[in-house]
Amino acid sequence: MQPLKIDPNTVKGFLADDEGAALYEYAKEVSVLGPCLEVGSYCGKSTLYFGAGCQENGSLLYALDHHRGSEEHQLGEEYHDADLYDASAECLDSFREFRKNMKAAGLEDVVVPLVTSSGIAAKFWSTPLAMVFIDGGHSIEAAMTDYRSWAGHIMPGGILAIHDIFPDPTKGGQAPYDIYKLALASGLFQELAMVNTLAVLERVA
Repeated sequence: MQPLKIDPNTVKGFLADDEGAALYEYAKEVSVLGPCLEVGSYCGKSTLYFGAGCQENGSLLYALDHHRGSEEHQLGEEYHDADLYDASAECLDSFREFRKNMKAAGLEDVVVPLVTSSGIAAKFWSTPLAMVFIDGGHSIEAAMTDYRSWAGHIMPGGILAIHDIFPDPTKGGQAPYDIYKLALASGLFQELAMVNTLAVLERVA
């Protein structure tokens, strides 16, 4: 892949280098078909790779995140980051950091932020999508909402990517793995690759 304009290791996030490279390559491949969408942007680490792949084709990436953090980012939780906590609003706010990173990466003309919840954004959505990357909340309710909201909008030949796939429950939460299994059982998707914890599926029907 081509070098990114900023070092992704300087951006807060939880994406491995090989997973990011895979996002870039698949986005570069399928974004010729249409726009793409990411569920769960946080501070934009995955968006750097995904957006750069879309930029290669003059496509768009809709970056969906309410920017209030997932369950594990809240006060007192394992992945809480005090630097992102807005004391005046008494909640986490990752949007300012996200916008700063998109500007530094030269992706402001590629990445379209959607600052809301997955269910609300999908309510009247009608645009077919070339690729959807699901990396939002890891509760079963959040993961199921993300899958049910967006999988049906992926065009034939498009890609569904799901992050944090852990078949072994001692290694990580099971909600992403559950929607991965649901996607395969639906008959609408076939697996193309498993890169670290990133599952890459193709829409076949």
